[in-house]
Amino acid sequence: MTVTSEQRFGEFVAVRRHEGREHVAELVLDRPKAMNAVSSEMARSIGAACAALAADQTVRATVLSSSHERAFCVGADLKERNSFSDAELVRQRPTARAAYTGVLELPMPVVAAVHGFALGGGFELALACDVIVADRTAVVGLPEVSVGVIPGGGGTQLLPRRVGAARAAELVFTARRVEAAEAHALGLVDELVEAGRDREEALALGGRIAANSPVGLRAAKRALRLGQGLDLRAGLEVEDAAWRSVAFSGDRAEGVAAFNEKRKPNWPGE
Repeated sequence: MTVTSEQRFGEFVAVRRHEGREHVAELVLDRPKAMNAVSSEMARSIGAACAALAADQTVRATVLSSSHERAFCVGADLKERNSFSDAELVRQRPTARAAYTGVLELPMPVVAAVHGFALGGGFELALACDVIVADRTAVVGLPEVSVGVIPGGGGTQLLPRRVGAARAAELVFTARRVEAAEAHALGLVDELVEAGRDREEALALGGRIAANSPVGLRAAKRALRLGQGLDLRAGLEVEDAAWRSVAFSGDRAEGVAAFNEKRKPNWPGE
């Protein structure tokens, strides 16, 4: 797949666009010497890249991927953390947190392409995405209690929303690593593909998503996210508000016209 453009955010993060998939952005974790361990510098870069993507109305889907052959991301940079004083750790916390919320709050659908190790904060970055595509080499887990902390990138909140409170508790409390087949069976990942195919399959899924209305996609994601945890009546109100935001849009008019004229929509994106 030919890369048509690349924008760097610091040394360790890139956003790439590909020939034939102009509405799909690939957010690449690119710190191979450290298996994408998230340092303060890398966290700032992830946050900056997400801010740029969120503001780009041409992006209809994002794929979060890794340039490392054996890891998606091994979590926080513990070597850096070991050098921090208590005061430095407190000051660094908003920087780290902004990286995870940056991915979580992207307004378009986001697909994670996971292979190898996705542990701690690395798995939390994947959990912040809407869909996780993993290959058979994937090993996921939240091992933070084994080093005296807790998942701090959203894991205690995102994991139970995927697999339920009891299963999430077992995984967090034991700090165990879960290999690909079990991870798929438990719902920790959504699609399981052959080794080496995670990125290609995630980009293909991103392309299928991006064929749809950008206005509709963002509104649907907003309704799905805001409705989580609400009772049905409140959730339906969230859905109705999202529907009203798209019902009179140019995309809605174009979609209906294209359907009736039996042609592919040309989405205005408004």
